[in-house]
Amino acid sequence: MPPATTAAEARLAQNNLQVLAASGRICTALGIKICRGIEIVHIAKAAGYDSLFIDLEHTCMTVSDASQLCITAISAGITPFVRVPHQCGSGLIQRVLDVGAMGVVAPHINGIEDAKEVISVSKYPPFGTRSLSGGFPHFEYASPSPGFLMEQMNRSGSQCFIMIETVKALEAVDDIAALPGCDVLLVGSQDLATAIGTLPDWDDPRFWNALEAVGNAAKKHGKLMGIAGLYHRPDILEKVIKELGARWIVGGHDVGLLLTGGRANSDLLKRLQSQVAGR
Repeated sequence: MPPATTAAEARLAQNNLQVLAASGRICTALGIKICRGIEIVHIAKAAGYDSLFIDLEHTCMTVSDASQLCITAISAGITPFVRVPHQCGSGLIQRVLDVGAMGVVAPHINGIEDAKEVISVSKYPPFGTRSLSGGFPHFEYASPSPGFLMEQMNRSGSQCFIMIETVKALEAVDDIAALPGCDVLLVGSQDLATAIGTLPDWDDPRFWNALEAVGNAAKKHGKLMGIAGLYHRPDILEKVIKELGARWIVGGHDVGLLLTGGRANSDLLKRLQSQVAGR
């Protein structure tokens, strides 16, 4: 009989993507690019999002900013995932995971070797070579045994998202999906459509064929499929969810939602102004 799990070892934060996907539901994500204050986490929760997509690739946010958002998200019951910059190095990936991210999103993967490198630093043995540490926000800073920590983090606390947004990644998607430690195939819709030459025609059959290739690879190897950048085309998103089984759906980013809401509010006020002027 294995030793009983202690209270300290039972504190790994819930991974909403895994829980929801296991029950056949989607996990929604709010993209964060400019709102570095922890208030955005509670706004996301109040709005009904299940997870966060914290972007360090196309922003000036720091690892410290990401850490505060991740810690707040874990406490609020929203699962934080962080996209790192392209070719950021293994050290940054490890830091992001150590300070609160429950998954790392790796962009611009160009084939299986790139994917292997990300998995290696994201996962503990036997899947990778990540350096062992402790005092993680994922466990509310408790200190479970090393074996328990590595097993739990590999399974739920350090999901590895491999972005499929280049021609080379698309060509190797089946081999990438077969890698142990690859948890999610995430389509970067804008970059993928650009790479295969279909942007801005979202109805080009080549784009759907690319999505099918990712979905089929994910199903074949028991991995999750995610998609980002298509919230403006809910018709395609619906097909991706129903026909291809996508489970992680990234919605709008904070800057876009603020701008859209602000424009709508400004237009309303201007209509009121015109009505007054027309009297």
